[in-house]
Amino acid sequence: MPKDQAGERSASRPGPAWSGREGAEAFASLEATTDWLLGYPFVFRALAEKSPPDGALLDFGCGPGHVADHAARRLGMRIIGVDASPEMLALARRQATPGAEYHLVTDGRAGELSDACADAAMCNHVLASLPDEQVVLGVFGEIHRLLRPGAPLVLLTTDPACGGIEYTSLRVGEPGVAYRPGQPLVVRLRRTDGTWETVRNHAWPPATIRALLERAGFTPVAQHHPTPDEAEDIADPDHVRGHDWAAERLCPPLVVTVATKA
Repeated sequence: MPKDQAGERSASRPGPAWSGREGAEAFASLEATTDWLLGYPFVFRALAEKSPPDGALLDFGCGPGHVADHAARRLGMRIIGVDASPEMLALARRQATPGAEYHLVTDGRAGELSDACADAAMCNHVLASLPDEQVVLGVFGEIHRLLRPGAPLVLLTTDPACGGIEYTSLRVGEPGVAYRPGQPLVVRLRRTDGTWETVRNHAWPPATIRALLERAGFTPVAQHHPTPDEAEDIADPDHVRGHDWAAERLCPPLVVTVATKA
């Protein structure tokens, strides 16, 4: 993978941004500092409010399993992780999360899993890799199938309206660009070694996500842009104190969407 003079690695590998062994390992090495302030703590809080503590939590697009492991230990739920990448699933199994099981998604379907097998679901930064509305609806439809009636789905996404702002661990798109739903955009993500990973993603504005969830049979749908001030009550205190979060205060870049299977 090429690396420029500023220490930025470019996602020039073929296929989806995180495909193959190299892509899975690159994803696992992301720092995700902003996510651990404004994203995952709020996802976990929403799940805790709406899910049985001893239930099964579907992590759709679980990646290397790091977030699922945190969710299991914080919420006491049993993890059902699914992903379209065998390499991601191999990394997830190495987390050795107690009681977790992992399944491959093939042609958009987790065929090994039965209908209504999960009591709640989370889907973190998966939509960014999906190119059009039909593919997004396919993901929402499969999550709908796997959830029991009345179960919550919590989505974590970036807001393309915050384009070009340099956050602590990411930059989404370019300044001054109004991205259409599904339009390609470039995202920069900080790695744990201090370099930057550049990937090609797709823009999904919050209003479009809401509309697609409703079409897929999820209602009601609520959306929230968490702020650093709110994070002081639920994020790790050392993490909160670790940065000034100036950009995150200016324009909170993450959206937490909570929906219910009708």
